[in-house]
Amino acid sequence: MGEDEVINLLTGNIIYVLAAVVLIIIIVKGVRIVPQSEKHVVERFGRLHSVLAPGINFVVPLLDNIAHKISVLERQLPTASQDAITKDNVLVQVDTSVFYRIIEPEKTVYRIRDVDAAIATTVAGIVRAEIGKMDLDEVQSNRAQLINTIKTSVEDAVDDWGIQVTRAEILDVNLDQATRDAMLQQLNAERERRAQVTRAEGQKRAVELAADAELYASKQIAEARRIQADAEAYATGVVAEAIARNGIEAAQYQVALKQVEALNALGKGDGKQTIILPANMIEAFGDAFKMLKGRG
Repeated sequence: MGEDEVINLLTGNIIYVLAAVVLIIIIVKGVRIVPQSEKHVVERFGRLHSVLAPGINFVVPLLDNIAHKISVLERQLPTASQDAITKDNVLVQVDTSVFYRIIEPEKTVYRIRDVDAAIATTVAGIVRAEIGKMDLDEVQSNRAQLINTIKTSVEDAVDDWGIQVTRAEILDVNLDQATRDAMLQQLNAERERRAQVTRAEGQKRAVELAADAELYASKQIAEARRIQADAEAYATGVVAEAIARNGIEAAQYQVALKQVEALNALGKGDGKQTIILPANMIEAFGDAFKMLKGRG
């Protein structure tokens, strides 16, 4: 086939060739593959027509236009710092960070121009309002509750923009140097108060234990005296019973026994004692020995 014949063949089928090219272009333009992390906003004649979900989608070529390609991945706002005044008039600087994702791009692209700036402004206002309701101690101790309140308030504020707030974080609460110094003095005073209370409780416990020891010792002495008194009463009873059975001789015998025991004790001394005896003591000892000898 010569060159002229090829040209004549193409010239005769130009309409079919053009039709095939147009069909290929329509197919290519009419099929849209959307990535999993995106959603595409379709406009027809400048108006919102549809939103393409991830996967294969079909549009009308030349009529439909992909106007916006919106990522649905979670985003993080840059860390922002804003000043706020607490309920007890303390100036604090709060560092916040917010995470969000776009779930309805048709609302986001047509209702708000700068999403990040709008959310940052909303967060700043909510943080100042919420901290203004709390004392400084509450801000420090109830941070989790404050974060939850801020997240809920931001969600309500950005709901019309097709945005979902996934997390809100308070990274730090900074104080000016004067407030830091005052808090440090208060902390030191509280520590000293606790130390004094601890020392006072220790002294009180020591006094209580000493009193308990004295009470225990007194009880033991009293118990010993009671036992000794019982023993003496028992001995007296035995002597009284013996006297009742044997008459006066039993009593004389006991007296003589005591006298002999006393004399024996004197004999065991080291000889340095000075003892004054009655004049009739020797006769009494002699009588005692006679009585004991008679008893034997």
